Formats: sequence, C-alpha cells, structure tokens
Amino acid sequence: MFRRENAMSMLSRMVRGSVIAAGLIGLSATAAAAGPAAGQSAPCFFINQWQGWKAPSPDVLYLKVNMNEVYRVELSAGSPELQWPDAHLISVSRGSDSVCSPLDLDLAVADLGGIREHLIARSLTKLTPEEVAAIPPKYRP
Repeated sequence: MFRRENAMSMLSRMVRGSVIAAGLIGLSATAAAAGPAAGQSAPCFFINQWQGWKAPSPDVLYLKVNMNEVYRVELSAGSPELQWPDAHLISVSRGSDSVCSPLDLDLAVADLGGIREHLIARSLTKLTPEEVAAIPPKYRP
C-alpha cells in the first residue's frame, strides 16, 4: 500500500509540473506575440538621449529622443497638469538608464510649487517619420 500511494503521489506531482510548464510556455508565447515583430529589436533609448516632451492630452506624452526620433507614451492615469505651461516632467532612473518598455519609465509631473503627481506609463511606441509628421506642430516635442 505504501508503494502504491508513493507512486500515485509522484504521478500527481508530475502531472501538476506538466500543467505548470504548459502554462509558462503559453505565457512566454503571449509575451513574444505582444513584443516586436520577428527580426526586430525592441525600440530602446537611454535617458540622456531624451531631449524634450509635449503633452497633447492629459493621457499622452510625446518624447523627443536623439534629435529626430519621437516616442509616444500612453498614460493609464494622466494629469491635466501636463498641459500647464509651467509643468515639469520628472523622470527617475533606477538601475539601468535604458528605456525599452513602459515599465522602465518612472514619471511624475510637478508644478512650480514642487507638488508632484505620479504618472503610470502603459505603453511606449516609437513613431515612424510619417506618424511624427502627422502630429500637429504645437504638439511636436
């Protein structure tokens, strides 16, 4: 009886391990599908290459990088303060100074009084030259 229970317990652990492994494979396939297309690398830049920003709405930022590149950042909870003329965008770098995903951005907006409001980036997209040209001039960084 002891051997049979032991074998059943071992079989049960193996089945659970297979289910967990299948789930992890599914998650990695989903992440790969959401990432860049095959053969492309994730669009990345270093914080010190970031040269300016504009906010056409409380939930969207355009970041100017390397003189001629523009990245669109969509915010999950934006702030009307981004459109105030005296607003300052604050970026905190923790660890690596490269930005390759919205998780790499730690942003806040502050007014002249120094009051900060934390911003949460939910997407980061490098725009094509055609997409940059379509941005109204007053919102181009």
